[in-house]
Amino acid sequence: MQNVTPFHVAIPVHNLAECRKFYNEVLECEEGRSSDHWVDFNLFGHQLVIHYKPKSEEALHTNPVDGKNVPVPHYGVVLPWEAFQDFSKKLEGKGVDFVIEPYIRFKGEVGEQATMFFLDPAGNALEFKAFRNMDQLFAK
Repeated sequence: MQNVTPFHVAIPVHNLAECRKFYNEVLECEEGRSSDHWVDFNLFGHQLVIHYKPKSEEALHTNPVDGKNVPVPHYGVVLPWEAFQDFSKKLEGKGVDFVIEPYIRFKGEVGEQATMFFLDPAGNALEFKAFRNMDQLFAK
């Protein structure tokens, strides 16, 4: 596997203060630069920026995967296996309301992975996952 290069993603939020608190306190992201309209966060070594945008009335869209309704669009991070286990337990302890609770996909098969989905206060869908064997990240 190649060295990981940090990615950058910017997402819209309609309540900057509420989302800032969520990313700081619930996800425990370190805050970087900010202004009255945006805030940078360190999301597991990647740059996440929340930008103010007036609230949209667009409904959450989902696609069926493994009999579950996966929110689209979504973003997140692939974590090491143990980090995922620790992070998911921490989120459960903080009372995060999961769209899809942590579970294992492809158990015992190529590409075995842990995954979970939840929403931030602005309704942005987040997926965090981990592969039992990180070399199988793109396995078919």
